[in-house]
Amino acid sequence: MGKFDVLVIESDHRRAESVVSALEFLGYRPQRGEECEIVEEATHAWRAVYVGHVWDEAEAERQFAQLGTASNQAMVLMAADSQWLPRLGNDSAAATSRIGIIEFPLRYDQLSETLRGPQAQAQAQRRPELKLVGSSGPMGRVNALVRQVAPFDSSVLVLGESGTGKEMVARSIHDCSSRRDKPFVAINCGAIPAELLESELFGHEKGAFTGAISTRKGRFELAEGGTLFLDEIGDMSLPMQVKLLRVLQERVFERVGSNRTQRCDVRIIAATHRNLEAAIADGQFREDLYYRLSVFPLEMPALREHLDDLPELVAEFNQRLSRRGLGGVRFSAGAMHALHNYAWPGNVRELYNLVERLSILYPHSEVRVSDLPEKYRGQQIVEEVRGAALLSLMTGHSTVLSEPMAMVAADSLVMLPEGGLDLKDHLADIEVGLIRQALDVTGGVVAHAAKLLRMQRTTLVEKLRKYGLHPSLQA
Repeated sequence: MGKFDVLVIESDHRRAESVVSALEFLGYRPQRGEECEIVEEATHAWRAVYVGHVWDEAEAERQFAQLGTASNQAMVLMAADSQWLPRLGNDSAAATSRIGIIEFPLRYDQLSETLRGPQAQAQAQRRPELKLVGSSGPMGRVNALVRQVAPFDSSVLVLGESGTGKEMVARSIHDCSSRRDKPFVAINCGAIPAELLESELFGHEKGAFTGAISTRKGRFELAEGGTLFLDEIGDMSLPMQVKLLRVLQERVFERVGSNRTQRCDVRIIAATHRNLEAAIADGQFREDLYYRLSVFPLEMPALREHLDDLPELVAEFNQRLSRRGLGGVRFSAGAMHALHNYAWPGNVRELYNLVERLSILYPHSEVRVSDLPEKYRGQQIVEEVRGAALLSLMTGHSTVLSEPMAMVAADSLVMLPEGGLDLKDHLADIEVGLIRQALDVTGGVVAHAAKLLRMQRTTLVEKLRKYGLHPSLQA
């Protein structure tokens, strides 16, 4: 079990039971004031206090004192008819800015909103707004779900294909939660051998096994008070699933080689690209663990399902790469169109890798269709060849094409893509492609490339500047 986090001071037994049940439903762990005798760091972490009817002033004072130093920052929930409302609600009282009024009969939505009240709003104002990149419908829904689940300690199961950004979702939930000042610890359950995973999660004592030359803390201890992200949970072995289930149920564990039980206060977020329901049917994943983890399932859309976010994602990746000293890249309309038509089996991670690769090849330049790796070009490369033949006819210059490609171009000169195209950008794509071919053929000698292209050397130099082409070239 987790630590007690809400103190309930209520003399009316029926009302107290109602408040306790509502708090437990919302994911908190309340404790009645009369049952609270000793407060220890290992068992208590006060986040709020509820004060209702007070029939014994001295006993209520004793219970309130159990908050200790937490009374200076804990949220105070006051019943509207509480005798202590004038006392704690006085303008000169330190708790005034942290008081939320509770009406009866009790409503879950009112209690939830009050718990997030002035204190949570003030904390939100002190930190930058964090959200996943993308303003499309699918990403908007993901961001909304992240904001909804973040304030609570409920377990979250993030589902989705590899490369969709499941760890980013976990980090966003952590950063928007009350645990954001505590550690965020991630571990890939599929990357660590089964025999070592127990030690990685729970730690080990010195001499617990061969090679254990010193005592080591596990990920649960390192994440104390914060969030533990279990990536690729679907790859965890069945024996380890049993041990993890115990921790989730009882919130206690032992280091390998130790018989001392330790209590933990950690929020669990798990992720997998596997179909866990199918794995359960195949006997490869425990059903009881699945239901423990999937209190709040959250599915990440594949990149092909929110392609409208491509420009925002590219801009975000450029910023990250610039912080690493790499030059940003821009995509022409034709190149962006080609990326829209690509299937993206590797999702957002594949897009990031592509942007990084192109930022190395063409720093601070515009990337055109011909610059893209071949698999990303799709039909765009055929259209570019058609355009090259068209340019050849328009200028009267011969363009070197292979025979099959020349036949395709000749048969398709009058064909316009169904969605139309930006002619100026399309012709610029062709021009850049031909300039690069000429430079390749001449070994980068600008003067020789200019002769092949039937233009003045100075004109070619101007075009190189125009298109941001700055290779190490010979004059």
